[in-house]
Amino acid sequence: MIYMDNAATSMKKPKEVIDAVVSAMQSFGNAGRGVTEASLDAARMIYDTREKLADFFHAEDPTRIAFTMNSTESLNMAIKGLFGEKDHVITTVLEHNSVLRPLYECQKEGVELSILGCDERGNISYKEMEAMIRENTKAIVCTHGSNVTGNLLDLNRIGTLAKKHGILFVVDASQTAGFFPIDVQKMKIDVLCFTGHKSLLGPQGTGGIYVKEGIYIKPLLSGGSGIDSFNKQHPKQMPGSLEAGTLNGHGISGLKAAISYLEKTGIEAIKEKELQLMWRFYEGIYQIPEIKVYGDFTTSYRCPIVSFNIANLDSSRVSDELSFKYEIATRAGAHCAPLLHEAMGTKSQGAVRFSFSHYNTEAEVDEAIRAIEEIVEGYRE
Repeated sequence: MIYMDNAATSMKKPKEVIDAVVSAMQSFGNAGRGVTEASLDAARMIYDTREKLADFFHAEDPTRIAFTMNSTESLNMAIKGLFGEKDHVITTVLEHNSVLRPLYECQKEGVELSILGCDERGNISYKEMEAMIRENTKAIVCTHGSNVTGNLLDLNRIGTLAKKHGILFVVDASQTAGFFPIDVQKMKIDVLCFTGHKSLLGPQGTGGIYVKEGIYIKPLLSGGSGIDSFNKQHPKQMPGSLEAGTLNGHGISGLKAAISYLEKTGIEAIKEKELQLMWRFYEGIYQIPEIKVYGDFTTSYRCPIVSFNIANLDSSRVSDELSFKYEIATRAGAHCAPLLHEAMGTKSQGAVRFSFSHYNTEAEVDEAIRAIEEIVEGYRE
């Protein structure tokens, strides 16, 4: 199988990640729940991973990183734990439902919501974003990279804008953590939500949230914390305030190994390889008359994603043919980004998405191009 659905999850993991998970499953106890070597080994590994993630995202303190099971959990924590009645929040049409649905739930509780649109290439206007800010605006919540078009937002610009107006900046880094360098301090990010299973190359069921010093997020969950057991209230100190129950120590061990792999390989080298493959694919299909590609390809500042349609063919039909006839794995449909598909006019048709990994090869890309050409030829006939 040629796997080109890495925006959904990276399937091929470094050997170091697999080995770390297997080793952890054979030796780790429950971190923070005892003083046996098995428990202490797990606790040390978890703290080491916090330190690695803090360095990776340039956080001021490892304790500002809490572990979650994915970006969706992190975003629910941030959105439901920060906003209340009469707060105003700005977001965009580019967002995944992991941002939109929690915001809609908050809207029912009295939070005011403004959604910034985009142009025909999927780009937003930063001037229009600033014009949306009101006296009661609490935050800007947005993705770093669109999981449909691959367009990147300028986090430096939005972070500066947020600080200028004294509002919070919450970022969904699902598509970019591990692919694009993120410096939470330079970019003035208050809350960063990330998942481990995509470009970070870690196991599924891992992720995290960075919360800037001085910001308190009301916990989404409460329960066991391993400390202060006689307190009726869940601990308020990070990271324990956002970590209720047993952590996924086995997965976190894999995530630690993944970060080490990224540091050793270099995310700039990975980014360069993935974008080179993306451009090879794009150049091979975009001039075919029946194909419409979505997103802004006038800039190299983007994620390694190409979404397109073939004439009026349903995207699921195309993706199924790629899978069953050519053994090429892609993603079709709405990609959990309904507002962007409405903006692109693809609500009914969806789109076929190719997303690339540095583990992909030029030969695989060329095979994918040939498959698309054959599908188009079949449509013409």
